[in-house]
Amino acid sequence: MAVITQVKPASGRYSRTRFLWTAAVFLLAVFTLALQPQRAAAAPYAAMVIDARTGEVLHSRNADTRLHPASLTKMMTLYIAFEAVRNGEITLDTKVRISRNAAAEPPSKLGLKSGQRIAFRYLIRAAAVKSANDAATAIGETLSGSEAAFARRMNRTAKALGMSRTTFKNAHGLTASGHLSTASDMTTLGRHLLYDYPEYYNLFSRRSTHAGIREVPNTNRRLLAAYRGADGIKTGYTRAAGFNLVASAKRGNERIIATVFGGKSTVSRNAKVAELLDLGFRRAPSRAALRKPQRPAYQGAGNVVVADADDGPSHGVAGKTIRVTGQVNTSLRPKTRPGKGESPVLVAALEEALQTPPAEKAGAADETAAAEAAEAVAETAEDPIENVQTVSADGAARGDALRESIAVALAEAEAEPLPAAEEAAPAVIAAVQKVPFTGLRPVARPASLAAASPEPEPVVVTRLSTSGGRYWGVNVGLYTSRYQAEKVLLRTALAELETLDGTLRKVAKTRRGFEANFLGMTQEQAELACRRLNARNVTCEPIGPS
Repeated sequence: MAVITQVKPASGRYSRTRFLWTAAVFLLAVFTLALQPQRAAAAPYAAMVIDARTGEVLHSRNADTRLHPASLTKMMTLYIAFEAVRNGEITLDTKVRISRNAAAEPPSKLGLKSGQRIAFRYLIRAAAVKSANDAATAIGETLSGSEAAFARRMNRTAKALGMSRTTFKNAHGLTASGHLSTASDMTTLGRHLLYDYPEYYNLFSRRSTHAGIREVPNTNRRLLAAYRGADGIKTGYTRAAGFNLVASAKRGNERIIATVFGGKSTVSRNAKVAELLDLGFRRAPSRAALRKPQRPAYQGAGNVVVADADDGPSHGVAGKTIRVTGQVNTSLRPKTRPGKGESPVLVAALEEALQTPPAEKAGAADETAAAEAAEAVAETAEDPIENVQTVSADGAARGDALRESIAVALAEAEAEPLPAAEEAAPAVIAAVQKVPFTGLRPVARPASLAAASPEPEPVVVTRLSTSGGRYWGVNVGLYTSRYQAEKVLLRTALAELETLDGTLRKVAKTRRGFEANFLGMTQEQAELACRRLNARNVTCEPIGPS
């Protein structure tokens, strides 16, 4: 019995321990199951793949289904920010005051404080790389005054881009009623970001960046590191949306954009995007003519379309202008030029003769009118003949002949009075026309005669540009060795001397390889060089100041 009494307590302790472990495992299982709907409660799957060069659709599934875009929304926020800088609404160095509303946005966020001032460029970096909600809201409030007004501008821009099934309610993409888009529309927006503002596209490929107050990592860094040629663009996640991504990759002359909505996790989404990018590279032709999308007219801060210019961002000196006045509505009759050549006596005499009835053109009146007209013609003809400068002896002879012809005509008019003064002028004109005009130098304009100074037309500066400074360059590819990159630079420089002459050839080592760059160019030179190189199927991307 003593043995039994000792065993019973040990058995009871073992039962309690086993019960506690069983309960703990059960609770853990319940907790795990409770968390699964939060990750898997994403919207239906949607995907789209296009050839970025032509816009050709290579794959599509539920691409027109309206779903929650999550932080893919920030692509539109950034598109409008780039547009505002290009058109002079704001500069990258403008200090922005952070509102209480922006500072209160939930994560992901940069950590901005209410009342803090920060350069606009850092808000762009934080929204593009970190996907910071507070930075996105601050961008919207800065450009439009309020988040609601900025949402209206986002919708106007979406309509101009052809994003017909997209409606925005905020600048960051957190779930809101009616805030919806499609895989097709987001693919379109990604393509416009790439080609409409290439000078800023490098932001999306940065593994990390300094956002003014701290270094922030890229939310898309895993795909950028794992997939060869990947260089953007934007991730997004909310419970309602799932794991979204618009990605772009370039290999040689081919560039593919792939979009996924409704991923189940970051890992599975990235794997699906890599699969779609591979599909795109298999289906896309090796060579295709680049057909960039047409950039829409600048919508402006309000609902007024403003003329758009083609050059780069505005923190420089040169300004592009458009004229306010255009078409001429009336054609004014030129006034008589004042000077010694005027002959009011002759004009008055001829008008009087033309207005006199035929019955009154007789006798002394006729003789008087004819004599006055002839005298006036003589006075008028005197100055031009004296001012004629001949360039040769032949010209001098012709000038003498002209004087003699006029003198003969005047003598005939005095000898035989004409019935009307109006007949004196044709006689003189006919005499002048007998002498051909050759070798006479135009008479210099009298110094006393001031040229009319038309009122300058008002002009409007649409934007500023840094194209006057040589802060731009072009990238002609990423290579596995420095030797290969230098070889390509030399070959390209020799093939395109007209636009690359005088530039600096530089090989930049990165984690992905060696970039071949030409530096020290203006924006116009960089864009022209890339247009010419792309026409030869040579890889080329402008590099702008950031």
